[in-house]
Amino acid sequence: MSIVCASQVRKVFKDTEAVASVDFEVREGECFGLLGPNGAGKSTLIRMIYGAVLRTGGDLRVFGIDPGEDSRGVKRRLGIVLQENALDEEMGVRANMLMFARCVGVPRAERGERVDELLDLMALSHRANAQIRELSGGMKRRLAFVRALLGRPDLLILDEPTTGLDPAVRLLLWEKVVQLKKEGITVLLTTHYMDEAERLCDRLMIIDQGRSQAEGSPRKLIRNHRPGVVVTFAGQSTPSEEDLLATGGQVSRDMLGTHLRLPSFQDAEQIVERIGSEHVIVRPTNLEDVFLEITGKELTADA
Repeated sequence: MSIVCASQVRKVFKDTEAVASVDFEVREGECFGLLGPNGAGKSTLIRMIYGAVLRTGGDLRVFGIDPGEDSRGVKRRLGIVLQENALDEEMGVRANMLMFARCVGVPRAERGERVDELLDLMALSHRANAQIRELSGGMKRRLAFVRALLGRPDLLILDEPTTGLDPAVRLLLWEKVVQLKKEGITVLLTTHYMDEAERLCDRLMIIDQGRSQAEGSPRKLIRNHRPGVVVTFAGQSTPSEEDLLATGGQVSRDMLGTHLRLPSFQDAEQIVERIGSEHVIVRPTNLEDVFLEITGKELTADA
């Protein structure tokens, strides 16, 4: 069953085509990722999904509803964690969540229990009586998750949910997303962390200049676009380009070093042993390699 179904969806702002004839679907119970450089159209696409922006053309259905015609009907079944937390800094944690619980229609008799349940889920029970302004950035982000989950959404939209967080908080949020998926919540995720996309997404779409460039599972995209192993050489012991090209692999350079892509770890081990470089990293190709090949751009924190 498709939770989101988009067919030739377009959005034009004056003379700028932000989204150009995009087709995709988000299936029930999966985590679907949107990856793309800054200005690719990700945020516009998400805003069309929950009805904040009206599309210019194409067909879009969320839970079978056209969000351009009935955004309230769509939002009743959504939870959204946007890039800005937008919490009332002057309120207490529990009081703020009780207010939001009322706004999303949680029955009065259930509000306290629901808020406490979610504060516990996001490891915030010990801060229930604190002022929001007293919370750390990671705690505020977790509280934004609490707010998004109050109405028991069928679809959870996460727009770069872990940007700027330390590794421990990121890992905690990853674990919670996996748990929510197991409970049947469908997740739509945008992120600039490739490891986050690889760990969480069942399928994803890479978009650039408003168009879909590739779609599939992380493993499928890596297999189809950048299979193999990358050997990175750094320091004064980096082999000459002539020696690297003689291996038959593909060579590239950046500020981090010289990179050689090869078919297998066995090939990499043989070449490293033969060349004898001391400063070397050998790793399998990953989603970041795919992204760079498809878009030719780095995926930065403001993408």
